[in-house]
Amino acid sequence: MQGVLQFLKGIFINRNEDLTILGKLVKIVIIFLLVRIAIRVLNALINRTMERRNKLRFGMDDRKANTLAAILKNLGKYVFYFIGLVPALELFGIKTTSILATAGIGGLAIGFGAQSLVKDVITGFFILFEDQFSVGDYVKIDGYEGIVEEMGLRVTKVRGFSGELYIIPNSNIQIVTNSTKGAMRALVEVSISYEEDIDKAIKVLEDISKKLKDREDSIVEGPTVLGISKLGEYEIGLTIVAKTKPMEQWRIERLLRKEIKEAFDNNNIEIPYPKRVVIEKKA
Repeated sequence: MQGVLQFLKGIFINRNEDLTILGKLVKIVIIFLLVRIAIRVLNALINRTMERRNKLRFGMDDRKANTLAAILKNLGKYVFYFIGLVPALELFGIKTTSILATAGIGGLAIGFGAQSLVKDVITGFFILFEDQFSVGDYVKIDGYEGIVEEMGLRVTKVRGFSGELYIIPNSNIQIVTNSTKGAMRALVEVSISYEEDIDKAIKVLEDISKKLKDREDSIVEGPTVLGISKLGEYEIGLTIVAKTKPMEQWRIERLLRKEIKEAFDNNNIEIPYPKRVVIEKKA
């Protein structure tokens, strides 16, 4: 048994009582595993805290909680990896104290290059605590439109409706249009021919609006028939408007159009469309 222990010791420790290359690699693996465990524990604590935020009276909604959790997890990950990197470098004789001193001397040289990184991080915290937008919000950021998928220390990721992923540095975010704040407008325009009874058409639209309001909890206000909004060349335009919960406006518009089409068919109200009359002269 003693011989086995000596053999194992010889693999990991040399005659000078220093770690061999294999010993150093094993120690680095152990450090890496400890860092991974620490990150998982931190993530679990963050998730648990966010789940209990109502009891702790944090006073934030789910989207803001998810955003804050993502940023804290990223920050914790970077901190733990840095803590693990220092002893790993020292195992190979790289003095981290001299590196830090050199970094202090050369700080001015790299300062300009790090400015954008610092600006990204600072802007990210301002976005979070000013509640400009959160994970899950539908936003338009400097022309890029979609759902906020992730907010990190450096970048914000927005998923477009076609599946494209926009990765936007936080410091580049200038103008934000957030369509998830407050009630949204659903607007539907429908046309009838000049031969139709306007009052009858408006009454049908009002009945549709009332039934939809009673059926859909996502409607905050309306739908309201605004009356005649257009006198076209071949049609009269009528407009219906409603206010809905965030991200529900498009679904309500689709429902309104479907209900209007069915109701107009049942009441013999014509929706005009381009027609071509062909007159064939007999020879």
